[in-house]
Amino acid sequence: MVISLDKSMRVVAYIYTDPLLESAPDPTTWGWEIEQTYQDLAVGAGASGGKKSARKPLEQARSQWQQLITDCQTMPTGWVLVRQLEELGESMQSVGDRLAQLESLGIGLICLDQLPADAEGRLQTLPPAESLQAEMLKRLQEMQMAQRSRRIRQGHARNRVKALPPPGKAPYGYRRGKSGYVIDRSTAPVIKDFFEQFLLYGTVRGAVRYLAKRYSKRISVSTGQRWLANPVYRGDLEYQDGNRIRNTHDAILSRDEAAQIDRLLRRNRRLPRRSASAPRSLAGLVFCSECQSSMTIAQVTSHRKDRDYLYLRPTQCARKPKCKAIDYDAVLQTTITRICEDLPKAIAGVELPDLIRIKQGIGGAIAAKQGLLDQLKPLVETGVLDQETADLRAYKVRSEMAELENQLAQLPPVDLKATVQTVSLPQFWLDLSETERRFYFREFLRQIDLIRQDKSWNLKLIFFFSPP
Repeated sequence: MVISLDKSMRVVAYIYTDPLLESAPDPTTWGWEIEQTYQDLAVGAGASGGKKSARKPLEQARSQWQQLITDCQTMPTGWVLVRQLEELGESMQSVGDRLAQLESLGIGLICLDQLPADAEGRLQTLPPAESLQAEMLKRLQEMQMAQRSRRIRQGHARNRVKALPPPGKAPYGYRRGKSGYVIDRSTAPVIKDFFEQFLLYGTVRGAVRYLAKRYSKRISVSTGQRWLANPVYRGDLEYQDGNRIRNTHDAILSRDEAAQIDRLLRRNRRLPRRSASAPRSLAGLVFCSECQSSMTIAQVTSHRKDRDYLYLRPTQCARKPKCKAIDYDAVLQTTITRICEDLPKAIAGVELPDLIRIKQGIGGAIAAKQGLLDQLKPLVETGVLDQETADLRAYKVRSEMAELENQLAQLPPVDLKATVQTVSLPQFWLDLSETERRFYFREFLRQIDLIRQDKSWNLKLIFFFSPP
């Protein structure tokens, strides 16, 4: 909704933006009929030639404000429009000085964030001048705390551009150094062992129990999950704005290990709660096709307790009579037999993506981004860019590179068609322990359907790469 003012009054807009904190807004989408927009960038953020210093006077950083005042002296102006009062200066004194400049010229100031709006967020008609002045005084009283918060955020933003750690305590396994995180040799072996346990068995709960038993280090499962997903252990920093910068400090995890952890975490999310850490290899995989219920593993001890029996039984069977339990070992042996028979056929009938071509494409995009980074230093040396602008541009390019490298790390590490020749041998599965077998089952199987046929039963294997 466009708000019209007196046509005889010249209305202009002023924008002040700090690229460290926000992107420059579109100067044409005010919802007002304005004659001209003046826009300044924070000190050191401009892309014009010449080197700038962060200690330059604020007046020099606001050349467009000076131009606005000069134009208003020659062209009578009724109103200056800003988004918020804080854009007029970095301190109470500078805001007061600029308000005094406008008052001496007889120009009114309108802040968008103090105007009333309807239910849909559209601006309404201009309130009385007395109301605007009262609101302005109230805002001046609130500015001191708001500007302090802004200075803190600016400091954090400058640290992001310089790839320095965010505020707060260093993650377990690290300590703070002069220029970033440094590996803590007393605690890093503990967390390294935690990662190795997860990579070996694919279960967060198992790795948590291992730490409690081996090191008397007790953590919750949610803490273990945060450790596994924390980019700090990969040598990266991730900030509150979501951007990630790679290779900012020494890593505890290698890139291959980190990619494997990410893949295992994604795989475990598809399993029922607690199934990922269950000791039996078929836990969370078997479903009854008759009652559509998942099947849990029940352990039964004989009368003399000299032998345990394992059964698979439905957890939520609504049929009467209920679906009967099935011997676990029989289902396990049949599953191994069916994998060896069905897996090669399933792989042969699936058109798999060309991983080599995909990796080459992502690698080329990463190389192009690296080329952009290499061009920044000569531009600073020749004075085309100032150092602050180059740092900001490098931060954005490195964030884009991190996203591409993350895509590359998520690709499967091996060729599935080459792997299937090994896992299609029955002896491969029989030589594994239950824990190891659980790991490999979940690499290939999404679900196992148990199909009942009178007094017999059969299995249908659903692989991850099979069509739905």
